[in-house]
Amino acid sequence: MDKDFYNSSSSSKLGWKPEDFGCNDFDDELVKAIKKFQKSIGIKADGLCGPGTYRRLISKKESEAGTHRRYHSSESDNNHIICNGVQVPVNWKKVLTYEDVGGLKLSSGYRRCNSFRDVKYFVNHWDVCLNSETCVKVLRKRGISVHFCIDNDGTIYQLMDANHIAYHAGGSKWNAASVGVEISNAYYPKYQNWYKKNGYGERPIWKDKRVHGGKLGDFLGFYDVQLEAAKALWQAIGSFYKIPLEGPKVADGVDPDSVKCNFRGIINHYNLKKSKIDCAGLDIDELLKDIK
Repeated sequence: MDKDFYNSSSSSKLGWKPEDFGCNDFDDELVKAIKKFQKSIGIKADGLCGPGTYRRLISKKESEAGTHRRYHSSESDNNHIICNGVQVPVNWKKVLTYEDVGGLKLSSGYRRCNSFRDVKYFVNHWDVCLNSETCVKVLRKRGISVHFCIDNDGTIYQLMDANHIAYHAGGSKWNAASVGVEISNAYYPKYQNWYKKNGYGERPIWKDKRVHGGKLGDFLGFYDVQLEAAKALWQAIGSFYKIPLEGPKVADGVDPDSVKCNFRGIINHYNLKKSKIDCAGLDIDELLKDIK
């Protein structure tokens, strides 16, 4: 592979520059600088600034830029999400759809579906971004999508009608069978100070979490308010699409039934692909005990 050409093309598509890695051109020095950055955050050091490296680069730049503020919804007892054009009640006090002032929206990177979709499962992701607004910017740059984001304060953002097919799960059959959410979490403990500085408070540190037969190093967990928001969203989507509130048979790795679209319920992204680790440590069955 011509790494210089790859990085130049990636730069044009995603919007990063060699200067982001302390370089001036698309050359061997840039490849070395990208490898150094990748090694520093514990991902594959191939010298290519692909989507995964780009997400982490954006988090690094944001963390160094200072504070972050955006509009959040006021609390209300009459919130809803939108599924196939229908307003579906969600038992949560901070919800903003793509139709609301202050909401976040995707206008492309997904396939519209005007007939009622047979949604089989709900897929949880973490965004490896510092906040939902940045996550949406990255999705737009990459030309992919997800239906919902859950921000650090528990605000649920709906980016498109849940009945449309978002490109989030990694395969066309999985996308067609699912609804997905990106839960804001930059993953790396070095970003803990950013969360505290921006008024969100200290994130829990998750230790000794296992996925695909291996143990992960310490990483940032989710805020309790994010988990409560996720449960409210699971309930709302489950009630509309008749998705059972249950987790997959394989809790900490690839679930064959989910891969074959034979499972109906709530899953994490790693249940579909061995190359994914999100959302490791998110115990779906334990969380569902409170709402069954």
